[in-house]
Order: sequence, then C-alpha cells, then structure tokens
Amino acid sequence: MIYETKIEGLVLRDAEPSDAGTIYNLIRGIAEYEKMLDEVTATEDDIRESIFVRGEAAVILAEYNGETAGFALYFRNYSTFLGRANMYLEDLFVYPHMRGKGIGKALFTAVANAAYNRSDGRMDWVCLNWNKPSIEFYKSMGAKAMSDWTVYRLDREALCRLAER
Repeated sequence: MIYETKIEGLVLRDAEPSDAGTIYNLIRGIAEYEKMLDEVTATEDDIRESIFVRGEAAVILAEYNGETAGFALYFRNYSTFLGRANMYLEDLFVYPHMRGKGIGKALFTAVANAAYNRSDGRMDWVCLNWNKPSIEFYKSMGAKAMSDWTVYRLDREALCRLAER
C-alpha cells in the first residue's frame, strides 16, 4: 500500500520481503542513535522471517526523492480494559540527514491512521527518557506520558530460567 502524503518527493509504502535488508539497516540506525547498537542481535533473515513469514509486525518505509529516509514498525496488542485491539508503535526512525522535512510526522500519522481505521482503542509506544527531541515531537502530536506505569522486561535468559522451573 502507498500512503498519501502532502510532502513533495516523499513516498510512504508498506514494506515488502525484498526490503528486509533496508529494515535491518534502519533498525541498526535507530539502535546507534539510541546508543544501543550492541544490543542488536537480529539478522536480516530474522527480520524477513518474523515480519514477512510469521506476520509478527508491519513496516511502513519512507523514501524521500528515491532515498530511504526512515520507517515505522508496529504491531497490534490487546487491551482487556477496552475490550479491543490497540496499535503498538515499536520503532519510529528517520535518518538524521532527513530530519526536519516532516517525514517523522508523516510516518507517525500513517500508523495512527492505520490504528484509527482498524477501530483500535489506542496507540502506545515507549520513548527513552533522555530523548528530549522525540518527547517534544510526541507531545506536539497530542501524546500524553503515562507516568503511572513502569515498563518491565524478561530477557531471553530470564525466560529460559522461568521455563525450566
């Protein structure tokens, strides 16, 4: 699918299996920006398999004047309180040299529109506390910080330990 934008030269489109390498490079780009590149263990094949074979997530790619500019990776989860599915935005990233052109806003809006059109109850995501430019961007889009919640995580090693009990 191609998404409508008002920015000349910008194309937003659903990623295809042949885009797995591009998605992998964008993931490495956001990890580098977030100073977490050493945590990327995924491979291009992992991305291809999980997104395009198992359908675990979806990706919208942004191309500006024919050059890859950024992406949004999202999936659906469920709210028992709302009794409906929600959109979860896992990653939104625009290469630094492409920022300031409205590409991030266009990607964010495309995901929000997908959530709205699917009658999702809400859209959630997390943002690193030190990432002030992103925090200000999200606030400008109407987002509210959920200060009453803390994110917890079990990594693969912890899952393994629990599964062995």
